[in-house]
Amino acid sequence: MTDPRPRTPSRIRRQIALAVRRVRSRGPGQLLFWFMAFVLGVGAGLAALGFRLGIVQLERLLYGATDSAVLTGAADMPWYLLIAVPALGGLIVGLILHRFTADGRVRAVADVIEGAALQRGRVEIREGLASALASLITLGSGGSAGREGPVVHLAATLSTWMAVRINASGITGRDLLGCAVAGAVSASFNAPIAGAIFAMEVVLRHYALHAFAPIAIASVMGTVVNRHYFGDVAEFTLPVRNMLAFYWEIPAFLILGLVSGLVALALMRSIFFAEDLANDVQSRLRLPRWLRPALAGALVGALAIYAPQVIGIGYEVTTLALTGNMLLQEAIVIAVLKVVAVSITLGGRMGGGVFSPALVVGSLTGLAFGLIATALIPAYSGSATTYALAGLGAVAASVLGAPVSTTVIVFELTGDWQTAIAVMAAISTATALTSRFVKRSFFLEQLNRRGVRIAQGPQEYLLHSVGVQHVVLRPGSPRALPRAVLEDLAGEGLCLGRDALLKEALHLFRRTGASYLAVVAPQAGGAEPPEVIGCLSHVDTLEAYNRALAAIAAEEHS
Repeated sequence: MTDPRPRTPSRIRRQIALAVRRVRSRGPGQLLFWFMAFVLGVGAGLAALGFRLGIVQLERLLYGATDSAVLTGAADMPWYLLIAVPALGGLIVGLILHRFTADGRVRAVADVIEGAALQRGRVEIREGLASALASLITLGSGGSAGREGPVVHLAATLSTWMAVRINASGITGRDLLGCAVAGAVSASFNAPIAGAIFAMEVVLRHYALHAFAPIAIASVMGTVVNRHYFGDVAEFTLPVRNMLAFYWEIPAFLILGLVSGLVALALMRSIFFAEDLANDVQSRLRLPRWLRPALAGALVGALAIYAPQVIGIGYEVTTLALTGNMLLQEAIVIAVLKVVAVSITLGGRMGGGVFSPALVVGSLTGLAFGLIATALIPAYSGSATTYALAGLGAVAASVLGAPVSTTVIVFELTGDWQTAIAVMAAISTATALTSRFVKRSFFLEQLNRRGVRIAQGPQEYLLHSVGVQHVVLRPGSPRALPRAVLEDLAGEGLCLGRDALLKEALHLFRRTGASYLAVVAPQAGGAEPPEVIGCLSHVDTLEAYNRALAAIAAEEHS
């Protein structure tokens, strides 16, 4: 029978509250989770669209530019304004980050990867929103960086908010994070397949079957948002080539991959060098951290006096390269200066990502290589623009550590399967080269420099993330050693702090050969010896490590 009571607003609110409590205690069902993926895809798509339009409005205000035409406005500006505008933008960025972050650092894709691996699919919301605003100001005022990284983190803050509201488990939180990332990437590139693959390849770092459907839904909805506003068109159209000539070019694309791999390494190493140099200068001169982005902006502006092409995201330069409207010397010089400008921007902590710069530098590298190759063997060469696209994909894949999704992105941008083959050939050699010198990607190398070793896999990073407090045996429990014995162990140095990690515990067990360790906590005031609060068994520690590994393996193969 149907309930005869009227559905009053108060009763509806109670039913909603009851449903929320059920979700928080039991987790969302499949249909509800798919609906959440739908909502996240739309939200991430709107975030990506709003971020892009916000940059356009700032560029129009500060440079008199229209969409993707900041170069024209920068070229017509007086030299002092070229310096002042990004410097002022950097100053505002520095003040925002100083106020809302503990370390003055912009959050981006590396932090999303860390959140997926170590924080149950959560990222910092307050710092993430501040970083998005800082990156928007950086890019709108002429900072030389990319917009995709900030958008990915902004979308991750949406999924984190949702995960916190429903008290999501680690698996659910990571899946929600993957949905948000997929929606953001697909909306940024009008590429639904690549968006879904990118989320699994780069952020989740596995292709679990249970996560595919919701991530695909979110990716599709992100694309729908993009196409509703910009239309359903391929970004680039390439000329038809002779098939036999194209196949003769495959060795050249493989060689281009090696060149692109070296360029990608130069880009990544330059950013890390700039960051280390800026840290050293800031420390030696005792500069306030809020001033660092302002100085970086002034340097970028000074560089733009001679090369306005380095200003902003750089898609106008990418378009010129992909259409072949640049000379060889121009392409090489701008590629070098773009690397310098990006290194100053990111090393100066102005904000932004590395995806767009990799596309710019890659397209210029490919164009320069293509102009040389087509001039040397004109009878068996196609268009230099094909090399530009292959170089774009090869550098981007090497920097992002995403060969599959980058190949798919280029295919979706062009709708040309021949181009996809050329890109795949270049990517294969480029990523094989760069993987020998960096921890799989720019993002994982960033984390490795911070001491977060995710690149080595869960067998390594779980040791740094699981604490011994989960397996401590309290005094008086049946399997715990007597307190007197534990105090003797502590006196002999066979002890760990209560906040120690599995890595420290296993290292001490291995070094000493002990079967038990005392777990201690400092006394109030610090004058007395540490208090014994429990004991740690070698067997229990190994079992905790194995359970954590088994849980990760079960998720990745579900």
